[in-house]
Amino acid sequence: MQQQAQGVSSGMYRYMHRCESGVNIHDVFVERSAFRVLFSYVGAIFLLANVCRTLLSLESLCLGSFWSVPFSAIAAKCLQYKPVKKESLMIMPNFGIQLEQHFWSGLVHRKFVPISKILKPVLNECVTPVTCYWSLALLLRDEDEIMLVFQNLRPPIKLLLPIWKALCAFTNSSSISPSMLLQEGDWHKHVDRDGAVDS
Repeated sequence: MQQQAQGVSSGMYRYMHRCESGVNIHDVFVERSAFRVLFSYVGAIFLLANVCRTLLSLESLCLGSFWSVPFSAIAAKCLQYKPVKKESLMIMPNFGIQLEQHFWSGLVHRKFVPISKILKPVLNECVTPVTCYWSLALLLRDEDEIMLVFQNLRPPIKLLLPIWKALCAFTNSSSISPSMLLQEGDWHKHVDRDGAVDS
């Protein structure tokens, strides 16, 4: 039996939730821009052309040759889009969860975690020298490190909250903070535009 999918968009990410044959599926998609993909290919071609011109040039290397290659590499990197199309979390009652990464190339990576190994899901605020973002992770038995649910994507907190709540219900986690227990339709009201959660 299939339930109608419910979705929410935020910036470059789109969240979809559906149930199929008793399996609870949470998908986070990257909103691909055809314009950005085109520019990423143009940047890569520009980089390749500059490198070839510099290496095949018969004249002596000048200062302009040295700065053009790093500049082209930086431009190509900035315009590059993520190769991941979507990441999924499949909650299978009585069995465990399956994490999936779907790439634009068609490649799919899957990882299964049995229910007996999951201690509890946690929401982490990750701070780096240049940015701050939220991540959803699993604490696992007999593991020294936490496992990130979304390996490549960094969806905002308002997309992570319903997934975290579903994982807490699945693992019967007793450590849910009262400030995080929001009604099913009201969680988006408690998240501001920057992704911070109101307590």
